[in-house]
Parts: sequence; C-alpha cells; structure tokens
Amino acid sequence: MDSRARWRAFAAPALTLVALAAGGVLRWRQLADWAHLAWMVGLAVTGLPIAARTLLGALRGAFAADLVATLAIVASLALGEPFAGLVVVLMQTGGEALEHWAEGRASAAVRELEAAAPRIAHRRVGDRVEDVPVDALAPGDALLLRPGELVPCDAVVTDGRSDVDVSRLTGEPVPVRAVAGVPLPQGAVNGMAPLELRATAPAASSQYARIVELVRTAQASKAPFQRLADVVATWFTPLTLLVCVVAWAASGDPTRALAVLVVATPCPLILAVPVAIIGGVNRAARRQVIVRHGGALEALSRVTVVAFDKTGTLTVGRPRVQAVDAHPPWTRETVLRLAGAVETGSSHLLARTLVEAAHETVGVLPAARDVHESPGDGVRGHVEGHDLLVGSRGFLAGRGVPMPSTLADHAGLAAHVAIGGRYAATVVYADEVRAGVPAVMRRLEALGARRTLLLSGDRQANASAVAADVGIAEALGDLSPADKVREVKRLVAAGERVLMVGDGTNDAPALAAATVGIALASGHAGVTAETADAVILVDDVSRVADAVAIGQRTMRVARQSVAWGLGLSAAAMVVAAAGWLPPAAGALVQEAIDIAVILHAVRAAGGGRPAARHE
Repeated sequence: MDSRARWRAFAAPALTLVALAAGGVLRWRQLADWAHLAWMVGLAVTGLPIAARTLLGALRGAFAADLVATLAIVASLALGEPFAGLVVVLMQTGGEALEHWAEGRASAAVRELEAAAPRIAHRRVGDRVEDVPVDALAPGDALLLRPGELVPCDAVVTDGRSDVDVSRLTGEPVPVRAVAGVPLPQGAVNGMAPLELRATAPAASSQYARIVELVRTAQASKAPFQRLADVVATWFTPLTLLVCVVAWAASGDPTRALAVLVVATPCPLILAVPVAIIGGVNRAARRQVIVRHGGALEALSRVTVVAFDKTGTLTVGRPRVQAVDAHPPWTRETVLRLAGAVETGSSHLLARTLVEAAHETVGVLPAARDVHESPGDGVRGHVEGHDLLVGSRGFLAGRGVPMPSTLADHAGLAAHVAIGGRYAATVVYADEVRAGVPAVMRRLEALGARRTLLLSGDRQANASAVAADVGIAEALGDLSPADKVREVKRLVAAGERVLMVGDGTNDAPALAAATVGIALASGHAGVTAETADAVILVDDVSRVADAVAIGQRTMRVARQSVAWGLGLSAAAMVVAAAGWLPPAAGALVQEAIDIAVILHAVRAAGGGRPAARHE
C-alpha cells in the first residue's frame, strides 16, 4: 500500500476521533447544543463519504454488510443521534485501517524481497562495461559480477572462480563453488572474487522475481472461505433489516431500529477472515513456505491423503555409496582407496560420490597416473603399480576382464572395479533418504492425514524400500507422469483431499491435479514451482507438515472469528430490539466486539513453530 492510500486509510478514523473528542469536551463544558452540533457536522463529514461509496457499490450490484453500516449512519443523521453514528463510522473505518495494518505485517516478506532485489547490472559491450537496470538485461548478455554484489538475473558462469552465497534463496548455508558452467540464481551474493556471467533469463522471469511474484499473488487472492464469509454477510443484512422492522413495529420507536442497525454492523465478518488468511500466509512465509493463494490454506487444512514423489523429495536426489562388495583378496578399504584415486579427476556424479566415500573411509588418497575417461562408461588409470578400471560391466568386459558368473544383478546404480586385469569389487550406490522423514510422516498422521503414499518413476523395488524406510505403507513405482496424474485423480474422485509433494518437472502435472500441491523449489524446480499452490524455498521436507499445521490453525482462527462476530452481534441485536440498549451504548458495544474479533484474527500470524494440532 502506497503512502497516499495509507494516509487515506488512517485519516478517516483519526478525523472521526477528533469529532468525538471535540463533542465530548464541549459536553463536559456543559455546552450540550454545541456538542450536538459538532457531532452532527463530524458525522456528515466522515459518514456521508461512506454512504456514497456504499450506494455506488449497490448500483454495481454489491449488496453486503456495508449496507447495514450505511443505514445506521443515515438513520443517525435523520434521528439526531450523531454520537451513535460517529461510533459506527469509527467502527467501519477503524476496522478497515486495522485490516491495512495486518496486510502491512503480512506484506513484510514481499517488501523485504523487493527491497533486496538487485537493481543494477554491469553489462559488457565490447571492451566497455556499462551499468544498466536489471530490467534491460536479455538472455545472452555478458555480465561482470563484482565481489559482494547480487547476481542480477539467472545466469551461468563463463569465467572466474568464487564462492556464492545462495542461502537467501535456498536456506542452504554452504556457498556454491562458482566456476565456468555453474548456473547461478538471481539474488545470490558473490563472494570475494569477480565472475564473468552470461544471462540465461530476463530479470523479470528469473528465480528471484518468480519468488516475489508468488508472495504477492498469495496476499492479493481470496480464499473460498472468504467467499463463504461474503455469502453469510449477504444473508445477514436482510436478517438485520427484518429485526429492525419488527423492533420498530412492535415499539413504535424508530430509535430501536437504529440501535439494531448499530449493533448489527458485522465488520468482523468482512474483515476478520481476510486478516486471518493474510496472517496465515505471512506465518507460512516466515517458515519459508510461499502460499500462492488463500484457497491453498483452506485446502491444506482439510488434507486427508499426502502423496510424495521419491527422488529429490523424500531422498536427497544424489546417490551415495551404500556398499562395497569386495572380492578377496581385496578389502573394502583398499578398493575405495585405489578406485577413489583414479576417479578423482572424473566429472561424473558417481565418481565424485565414490571419491567422497573414499576420503571419509581412508583419508588422503594416492596420486593416479595415465588416467583416461570414457564418458558414460568408465575410467582407467595407474595407481601404486596397479592398473585400475572403474565403470560399467560392459566397460570392464570390453577390456578383457572376466566377470564372475555369480555376480549379482543390482537393481540400483552400481560400478565395477578391476585391479590388475581381474575383477575386484562392485560399488553399490543408493539415493539417501532425507534426515527426519519418518518424523514428518508421524506428524502428518497426527495432523489428520489418513494415508500417505509414494508415487515414483523409479523401480518398484526401490520405491518400496524407501517407503519402508520412512514409514509409508503404500508405494507405487515405475510410474510415468501420466500415471501419477491418474493415481491422484483417482484419489480425488474417491472423495479424498489430496496433497501432492514433488520437486521435478515430471511432478508438475500431478501437483496440478491434486487438491493442493507443494513444490520443493530449493533446487530451482521451475515449472513445478509455478504449478504448485505452495512452494517450499528450503531443502527441508518437514516444512510440508508445517504448511498443513499453519493451514489448520489459520482456518480455525478464521472460523472462530466469524462465529464470535456473528454470535455477539446477534445477541446484541436481541438486546437492542428489546429496548435495553440505546443507540449510543450499542455503538460502543459493537466497537468493542469488532476490535476483539479482528485482533483475534490477527493471531493467525502468530510466531513460533507450528504444532501438530493445538498451539
């Protein structure tokens, strides 16, 4: 909200308070007629704009609870009850100002992201370096990134070496080692050395800009529960008018009808729900869960089935050495030491994993000579007088190494090692399950999820093994993206409210088909993040349970706010219709109800880690 809009939002209740205070001082000085005049003028100045705004809305077909407030203001002017009318104006404008204040709290994440976004880029044009706005960048532009600066748009390193901090985007504290060929996201912070970059996306469509837009759209949307509140307000208005007519007809006193209008102005119904929704969105953002729209919070609060992708979601998406099946006389430690030495110069992911395991097991590795790599097959070299081959079964067999007939056919990834022309070992790799996943499953069950299942494109045996490790009873493997969509749609058609969690492009269709989808976007999931209803920015699957807990708490607070607002207003209407609550006192009562209920709704933004059920 800009400064002009903020001034308008808070000027109306401030002016109303001035009018109330001026009349109060005059009345205290025993100038009752002047006090009455001050209140009448104040009511005309502050109340008639509200009446005009409501009338314009009614002409456009917008009939809701604002109509009750307008009738109360107009009736107060007509019946000479300006104090009651001013309190209604204060109630209406003050509640709106409170909503803007709550929105300001919830919008802090957007403002912080936008304020921290890069503004200027150093673009190379021939031999010159020119400073240009980031919006002027296009894919292919050559960029210079100096130490301490933000990456201006998604780019790839073309020259230089540095450490780049990506923690604001991924939550990962370990900096990225930036060398030629490494992609860098917009908003990452360069370390102590300059880098040459090539832009791969305009700033407006880079990762950082997409995150900002996700937060903004989340706060601008209306949840289905908010629309329900609007429907309730629509029928609450004619009910209020009916009570006014009955009270007036039964007593013959028009001030009773005014008193009913004053206490029936249901600001909590209209304001408390969006305040709660925005508070929930803000609370999720503090846990680095970006909820794209308020409807996702309601959907999260009602989840009955949670479906997970496997690779990159429940597992880290990077294989580790699970076992080394060494053939005598070779031992596991010797195989890792020699094979790790020859794999040190390889760029293959499995080679790097084997080298890490070797360092962890035996420490310093010997130097290898005459190393030659066959991309996709294997590597050969000479280490401490031994000829080493590390690679696929075909790589070894093609170089004259006889393979044992009893060699197991490993379902997962495996590399074979030959030393001195003879088979020595098989290195078995497995994707590592994320830490704490079993605890996440138990927490989801405590939050009311009746079923959890694994939907994976990996082999059924691997999917079943991972499911057993993390406590998921149902696992479906060998699934294509279309198969995942069919399974999700089958569950939804059966009446389940399905939460789908994934991280890769192949998960995007299933996320879209689910009741609500969550993407793990710490690895820059692209289209998956765009498809999902909520996006987790850190590499932590426990935030899925946090999102469900926040959704449940937000909707619980919203429903309580509506119930309390309607219940208290209805009770005050009965008292006013009976003649026991004059308009001025009724206005004060309703003001207290409004403030209490809206402040209750603000609790949805409360801090702390979400609990399983009760907070």
